Amino acid sequence: MAVEPQILGRAVKAAQYRQHRALDSRLASVGSTLAQWDALRAIARTPGASARELAAATFQSEQAFGTLAGRLVALGQVDRRPGHGRRFEHHLTPDGERVLKAGHEVADSVLEQCFEGLAETERETLLGLLRKLEERPEAEGGR
Repeated sequence: MAVEPQILGRAVKAAQYRQHRALDSRLASVGSTLAQWDALRAIARTPGASARELAAATFQSEQAFGTLAGRLVALGQVDRRPGHGRRFEHHLTPDGERVLKAGHEVADSVLEQCFEGLAETERETLLGLLRKLEERPEAEGGR
């Protein structure tokens, strides 16, 4: 029996939505949101990155990331420094590193719960299939 692509797409989205809700709810306990923590994580992976690079890494528009980065600067978790030309480089502050570390602990716990219904071999298979999809070139024109 063939699996309809829309049903498969909705199942992936439902699993993602469940994870995001759980992460967002639990990250509040460490003073963060999922979007903020994900931005901190991206900055930690590539210190000095531009807003454009970080927007791509966090699946956001440049405008949305700029707004989020401004919030993180106001919270004292991110430092923006002038770079070449109009570029600003982003770095974590000690408070940003603290929130990031606490967020990692929360995320590990939440994601372990999300995937606890899968055996290790099933997790490996799922990861392999998702990576296979991710490696494909993006479809042009919605196809």
